[in-house]
Amino acid sequence: MRVGEALSLAQLPAREARLLLAAAAAVPESALLAWPERELEAATLRRFAALAEGRRAGVPVAYLLGRREFYGLEFRVGPGVLVPRPETELLVERALERRPACVLELGTGCGAVAVALARALPEARVVAVERSAAALAYARANVARWAPRVELRQGDWYAALDARERYELILANPPYIADGDPHLAARELRCEPRLALVAGADGLDALRRVITGAPAHLVPGGWLYVEHGSGQAEAVRDLLLRCGFTSLESWTDLAGIARVAGGRLKSD
Repeated sequence: MRVGEALSLAQLPAREARLLLAAAAAVPESALLAWPERELEAATLRRFAALAEGRRAGVPVAYLLGRREFYGLEFRVGPGVLVPRPETELLVERALERRPACVLELGTGCGAVAVALARALPEARVVAVERSAAALAYARANVARWAPRVELRQGDWYAALDARERYELILANPPYIADGDPHLAARELRCEPRLALVAGADGLDALRRVITGAPAHLVPGGWLYVEHGSGQAEAVRDLLLRCGFTSLESWTDLAGIARVAGGRLKSD
């Protein structure tokens, strides 16, 4: 069977089919575009059929490939860890504007944000916390590959820190989907860990813990940036205000949705 025939029979969006076939054939995607008449080996077709079946069942492409690009780098991902989203690059961009000397990321997942920051800020100390052992295993692999100086810790939010630790910047992309939200029924979300997606009845439980705990671990005048869900901007702003943050800012993603909010802790 030729490349073009295999792609047309996959019953998948064209780009997804090409990505999976390229992985099955161990060739760049560009090779498939250049030689659609190329004959495929039986072993390649078997691998492609298995990948395509998984995708039709709703398994994320990133899980099937075992990788996902984020901020120009390729990260290892798979079942048990949230797939990095392009929207979260906004969190990295805002954090880099602060040029912090010491930064803490909570809920690092596969380590994408912490690694991106460490590579862009070679002199900064970067500490990343994750409570899921499965996710932390991916983070360790990605940190070892891209930014070995990132310090990884396992724990539940601030519980992984010493009471005296202080940072210039804390950032987090915590779970922010409400329990029972209809979006959770989407095929791909069903495959990703609920621990990284769902945060209580209103989706704000994790954001409350991140924001209320931040003042104890920020230097005076330090900054906190968080990613949040659609429609949560006002609630997040109120939380920041109540916890002593000023100079509040909010940024929208490429779809025009308020996605990242932050503020500066009062220095008194």
